[in-house]
Amino acid sequence: MAVMRSMLLAAAQNAWLRNRASHYRFVRRSVSRFMPGETLEEALQAAASLASKKIAAVFTHLGENIADGAEAAQVTEHYLNALTQIHNSGLTAEISVKLTQLGLDLSADLCYENVSRIIERERRDAIVWIDMEASNYVDRTLDIYKRVLQVHPNVGICLQGYLRRTKADLAALLPLHPAIRLVKGAYNEPAEIAFAEKRDVDENYFKLGTEMLTAQKQGRCQRAAFGTHDVALIRRLAEFAASQQLPKEQFEIQMLFGIQRAEQERLAQQGYRSIVLVAYGTYWYAWFVRRLAERPANLWFMLRNLFAA
Repeated sequence: MAVMRSMLLAAAQNAWLRNRASHYRFVRRSVSRFMPGETLEEALQAAASLASKKIAAVFTHLGENIADGAEAAQVTEHYLNALTQIHNSGLTAEISVKLTQLGLDLSADLCYENVSRIIERERRDAIVWIDMEASNYVDRTLDIYKRVLQVHPNVGICLQGYLRRTKADLAALLPLHPAIRLVKGAYNEPAEIAFAEKRDVDENYFKLGTEMLTAQKQGRCQRAAFGTHDVALIRRLAEFAASQQLPKEQFEIQMLFGIQRAEQERLAQQGYRSIVLVAYGTYWYAWFVRRLAERPANLWFMLRNLFAA
């Protein structure tokens, strides 16, 4: 499985495969499991359906590594418009952005200005989430997050459980009263940077999660959110949260659209904070292949679509 994961993560960065993937019907059919469509309107419709099940949404407009200032400005305007539509819809929904989509590769100051405009448009009681990207972006992403957080408390950051450095990053962030979403991680990193074995990633994730929940109980963490589809891990963390007497509505799980739907609904029905990440846009290839790498069962799903084509 480790070899397969490495191959898929390498494929996620392959321009030749990216350019051809969209031409194959079985690939597009597989992608549709994980995103309701390529437009914001389709994402809003999916969020309305989730809301009927007491499940909230986080929207992300797919794309990364923009190398043109005008394009970064267009993405910023898209998110500003998206927030207006979300607010007008009355949906309980937030957004999640990638800093390389907002100009981080061009200029830290440009990126800061773009993300600040987006946060200023958001309601004060909602979070704008900043995604974490590959390890070479962690320091720059954290620098901008800390800078933005000094002005806007309604901003959250994603940390990755498979990185060896995350324990220290979490400790440095907690005095700032952050909102944190913890994920396992979906990039191809060397062993000296990231844990290679699943059991090590899981154990590090659980330890980080208990620190976040403890900090939330103590008022040092604004929101502790867990981005994972690992049901066993979710239940371990839920048990820990209960032992700390955290109310169920303060235990937050964020999953991807179309994955572990029964678990999403179970969490919502039992009073936990169940949230689904709804991705949309045309730049879905790298994002989709990383989803395959995260969970081998997703690859078998795509192969079944191939033979059904």
